[in-house]
Amino acid sequence: MNIKTIAKMAGVSVATVSKIINNYADIGEETKQRVLKIMNDVGYMPSSSAKTLATKKSNLIGVVFAGQLNSDLSHPYFVSVLDAFKRQIGLLGYDLLFFSNEKFFREKEDYLARCRHFQVEGCIIIAGDQVEPSVNLLDSSDIPCIGIDIKLTGNNSAYLTSDNAKISSCAVEHFYMSGYRDIGFLGINRVTEVTTTREVAFKEAMNMFGLNINSDWFTYSEDFEGESGYQAMKKLIARGSLPRAIFAVTDLLAFGALRAMKEHQIRVPDDVAIIGCDDLLACQYSDPALTTIKQDKEKIGKLAALMLYDMINQQMDPKVIIVEPELVVRQSCGGA
Repeated sequence: MNIKTIAKMAGVSVATVSKIINNYADIGEETKQRVLKIMNDVGYMPSSSAKTLATKKSNLIGVVFAGQLNSDLSHPYFVSVLDAFKRQIGLLGYDLLFFSNEKFFREKEDYLARCRHFQVEGCIIIAGDQVEPSVNLLDSSDIPCIGIDIKLTGNNSAYLTSDNAKISSCAVEHFYMSGYRDIGFLGINRVTEVTTTREVAFKEAMNMFGLNINSDWFTYSEDFEGESGYQAMKKLIARGSLPRAIFAVTDLLAFGALRAMKEHQIRVPDDVAIIGCDDLLACQYSDPALTTIKQDKEKIGKLAALMLYDMINQQMDPKVIIVEPELVVRQSCGGA
């Protein structure tokens, strides 16, 4: 029994049977059901695709990197979250299907159509900036979606994020308790919900502790990469007046800032202390080791998998989960 025999029995072309097996949308429902019945009657299962069509379950989870910048497999924070998600969703019987957004931007395709084509049962959407409209279409669909650091509002969507306001307040509080009063900020000049929240919360925490907010001590990188943090810190150094401490909105930016300060013989933390955010593995090995605000990447990834599984199986309503951060003190800014 092969695809040619199935086609002959159904009175259709081999191409039609192939399209049905691969779930193309341009085949009539009557033809599709007739071919599937013949395949079922003769026990012909050419691949997992046919089984998927018969059971209506693909056991596939779509992975969408929203936006065009710095939200892909090169970013260590998202790699760690996705790894924890993969391990947990795998234990629940699902595989991952990655969507490449480069083609989507160029040819105006959409995620929802591709999700329906592959019959994914749910999606995890990873945050980015310049989010394409296709993500919003997917969010508003009937496909269960879980977002990481991206606010989803669809009826079948939920999202998880660290408490980004608390991240900044923890950093400022630690600086204050360690005796620092002149504090600067290293952010990013592109608007994202996460970085905007952290900057607003940073200013609010400074005001709460009665600390002066000096705009000359605010510097911004072009993106999240270490090289951009390096260039941003060089600009701050060139202004001629440095704060005694700096909060960088990500560890990667902090690593770049450390390099710039080392090149200019600025001692950390003796001259300038610095705190990052994420608690990447490399924080333990930077020089000096980086004090940071830990985002619980393992917990976020595992929670995302469990929540999406329950949403797919209609065992919970979509929710918003805020995960608590944790201060990790190392040499770049010690305790009081």
